[in-house]
Amino acid sequence: MTRYHCAHAWLPTGVADNVLVEITGGRFVVVRPDTPLEAPEATGAVRLAGLTLPGLANAHSHAFHRALRGRTQRGRGTFWTWREQMYAVAGALDPDSYHALAVAVYAEMALAGITCVGEFHYLHHAPGGARYTDPNAMGEALIAAAADAGIRITLLDTLYLTAGVDGRALEGVQLRFGDGSFDAWWDRVDRLRGRPHARIGAAAHSVRAVPGDALAAFAAQTDGLPTHVHLSEQRAENEACLAAYGCTPTELLADRGLLGGRVTAVHATHLSDTDRTELGDSGTGVCFCPTTERDLADGIGSARALVDAGSPLSLGSDSHAVIDLFEEVRGVEMHERLHTERRGHFTGAELLGAATAAGHAALGWPHAGNIAVGGRADLVTVALDSPRTTGCDPAAIGFVVTAADVRHVLVDGRVVVRDGAHTAIPDVGAALSEALATISATADHEDASPAALGPDDRERIGAAR
Repeated sequence: MTRYHCAHAWLPTGVADNVLVEITGGRFVVVRPDTPLEAPEATGAVRLAGLTLPGLANAHSHAFHRALRGRTQRGRGTFWTWREQMYAVAGALDPDSYHALAVAVYAEMALAGITCVGEFHYLHHAPGGARYTDPNAMGEALIAAAADAGIRITLLDTLYLTAGVDGRALEGVQLRFGDGSFDAWWDRVDRLRGRPHARIGAAAHSVRAVPGDALAAFAAQTDGLPTHVHLSEQRAENEACLAAYGCTPTELLADRGLLGGRVTAVHATHLSDTDRTELGDSGTGVCFCPTTERDLADGIGSARALVDAGSPLSLGSDSHAVIDLFEEVRGVEMHERLHTERRGHFTGAELLGAATAAGHAALGWPHAGNIAVGGRADLVTVALDSPRTTGCDPAAIGFVVTAADVRHVLVDGRVVVRDGAHTAIPDVGAALSEALATISATADHEDASPAALGPDDRERIGAAR
């Protein structure tokens, strides 16, 4: 048993002072507020100054996109400059280099207070689409990386079959994403096994990359698994779906049985009122990624309307333009303010819930994301005396805190970050630098880009991701 004494802690009932926490076997067995540090039962407890939060859940990640940060803004930066470099990175990775990159990326997440990640994984195969000897070598590299970085993972193995709603064949580096058929994809995924720190989920990349008949087969086969899907990230996706199927992407998912409480729609940016009703009435979750959505100029989704309709909200860092879930928290509220010209759409508790309990639930970890007896013992302590947080009301911490304010992180009772440093990877910056240098050296010697596309070929934009 390990004891911690939190100066302030965010409990399901709100912020409490002098909270004694006891952990056994990676679970909370005592959570007792209003317990002075001098109390006999607090003897030997490790003091956690500042505000201690539940572990954060990053519900949507593409780990290899971290290699693009700060490199895609040539000139003013366009979708096409981003896309060209994304394909170059995807073409350069192998299981070893992907593992090294993912360890560093997941360690960066741990430093930011993220205790669990949902990895939307579609980089499956060797260049040209050939299978590795272990057909899940790339996925296994990610599972191992999460363990090495000390966080939990839900591997959302992704079905990716076509290059557009019209059924165009995959080409170039996209061949690494596809299995050729739904049955071949499931045969591979069915070999994956969970671990104590890892769960296996599924994802349909999008209506662009998965035809309607395969969506129906996917929905039936994955019933019971945490399941994610990119949805209406760009207007071009909606237009192409209407042309091919005579309905919106949301309506297509509903028709094929791919909505419901186990499903999370990622982005859900460009929706009709009917789409929002379909998602809310079915209890389908939505995952917003504000820093990526604005980095790629995707648009602003209607988070408040979706939550009011009945869709649980989670958050992700997606392409990792920033790895700071507090920034995603603020982004949800601030985007709503910009769109409506009004303040106060979400409470601090609602936003923190999206980053913690709701995110864990979307990834298939229902007993995480709250500091409560019986829950997984994840703790994230942030400073209340930094230049950013000094003087703030702890209940409004989400509006001011950043990843730089994270001081201590526990995952399932294990100390992963102590005094702002990762306990297993002392220099995360150096680990990132080494991994990125290896990728750059490989990419410089390969032409990983598929056939060139013109800037007016809007239908193909979504399939690029």
